Amino acid sequence: MSRRARAWLYRVAAVLFGAGYAVACLELPPLGSPFHPYAERAVPAALARRTANAVASVNFDQRAFDTLGEEFVLFTAALGAVLLLRRTRDEQVGTPRPGRVLPTVRLAGTVLLPVALVTGVYVVAHGQLTPGGGFQGGVVLATGLHLAYLAADYRVLRRVRPRAALEAAEAVAAGAFALLGVAGLLGAGAYLENVLPLGTLGELTSGGLVPLLNAAVGLEVAAALVVVLAGFIDQALEIESS
Repeated sequence: MSRRARAWLYRVAAVLFGAGYAVACLELPPLGSPFHPYAERAVPAALARRTANAVASVNFDQRAFDTLGEEFVLFTAALGAVLLLRRTRDEQVGTPRPGRVLPTVRLAGTVLLPVALVTGVYVVAHGQLTPGGGFQGGVVLATGLHLAYLAADYRVLRRVRPRAALEAAEAVAAGAFALLGVAGLLGAGAYLENVLPLGTLGELTSGGLVPLLNAAVGLEVAAALVVVLAGFIDQALEIESS
């Protein structure tokens, strides 16, 4: 496609998008209006599905198919980063030099690492009950693991994050989300439809499929972030041009 054709294609798309956006904005309720059509549908649906956190109900139940797409966006991004950062023929693996860590930083990292990991697991496990969930908890887990790098050095981080296992865990978690949707298709006739007991509102086992989908997302996000950061850190500290 020529440059002029691309420019015209952009102009047409921009006009159509702008027109659609303007129409959508004009249909919004006035600021401060008591009319909230989305909340009036989402909140009753969340309570009916025994999911105390309405946001989790929207993400993993009412629009779970969209969340599946968002999860695979991260999966694809991690895969792309791994491919781009892989070692090439003209590069070799060197021995990273140990860095000096202040005693206060080492103490803070040592104390906070288990706290961060427990907090991440808590946020994922209680995603259907309280603010948080798989995406947020996965980020906390990945961040907590890298406290090993701040509190010690790269060699310690490399021992506590088996990269191959995390790459496999990322793929398994992404596949688990998709397969849970197939379970809904087989059991209830609709993809990602709930097929589990809803439980009691406010309890850890409530929400049907929501806790399992949350757990799959939490594992996938944590593993993907660790894998991506591992590629950048390895490239900065280990890879040398031959």
